[in-house]
Amino acid sequence: MRALAFLLGGALLLSGCTTVGRLADLPETSPNAVYPRKTQTQLALEALPAPQRPVAVAVYGFTDQTGQFKPSETGQTLSRAVSQGGGSILVKALQDSGRRQWFTIIERESLKNLLSERQIIREMRERYLGETGVNAQALPALLFAGVLLEGGVIGYDSNTVTGGAGAGLLGISARTQYRQDTVTVYLRAVSVRTGEVLTTVTASKTIASRSLGANAFTYVAFKEILEAELGVTTNEPDQLALQQAIEKALYGLVMEGIDLKLWNFADPARGQALLDAYHRERDGGVPAANVVAAMRRAAEAKPERSTSRLALAADRGRGGDASPSAANVTQGN
Repeated sequence: MRALAFLLGGALLLSGCTTVGRLADLPETSPNAVYPRKTQTQLALEALPAPQRPVAVAVYGFTDQTGQFKPSETGQTLSRAVSQGGGSILVKALQDSGRRQWFTIIERESLKNLLSERQIIREMRERYLGETGVNAQALPALLFAGVLLEGGVIGYDSNTVTGGAGAGLLGISARTQYRQDTVTVYLRAVSVRTGEVLTTVTASKTIASRSLGANAFTYVAFKEILEAELGVTTNEPDQLALQQAIEKALYGLVMEGIDLKLWNFADPARGQALLDAYHRERDGGVPAANVVAAMRRAAEAKPERSTSRLALAADRGRGGDASPSAANVTQGN
């Protein structure tokens, strides 16, 4: 029995130390509805310094352009691989940018419903109040956008990374498996006045699925068989991965617009550090301090001694081995 416990514990510990994760990483469950925790990209959007002035934007939709269905091992499924609510996620991300300071969001996804409701108000005021024209105070004109945000989900790649590990001995075994998918979104800003595509951004997010399990089927005594099985699987929500990808793309769009002088921070010096960090992440650059330190170490390092063939030939010549054949071979090389 001690050997059984030792093997089970060692196998589970080995599985937990891999990149698949540990049982302690499992999400907590609650019988009540909860507000989801803020993602890292959402916090980055909220931390953006205030702009010089808000940008009026409109979102007509953010569609799933992949056309892929959710993979299933049991057969055909009609569920889409990614959420179809990309437009709603993008609007929420726009509101989170700078804590509602960066964008003035104008409703366009349900424009038909909005116009129908305004028409009802106009007819009711005409019927019961006798108004023959539109009252600008009761029903002001709609706002218009200066920038359109277009794009969608352009890629959903399944099983980009797969792997696992396992071990077994005397009917006792443990296993762990890992699978990774990738979702990619594309976002562009279009000028309403000219129709010019101002800037574009692409962002990706991985979706991890992990499983951990162990089983035993062995004799523990004469005519006594132990059979046990333990397993747990965690799947990262596709909607959460899509949300983070859209938020990342929007963050990049803000920074790209600052680079192109389309908009700017109210205090450029305050946002310069964020802009520099974005450039390093986008371009894979190395901080200037690291470059200076590397150059300093290179200058302080002692030069390595290297001996060429020509120098060796000269040494042999001084030692008395200066035959014409040796000299010709050395010079030829």
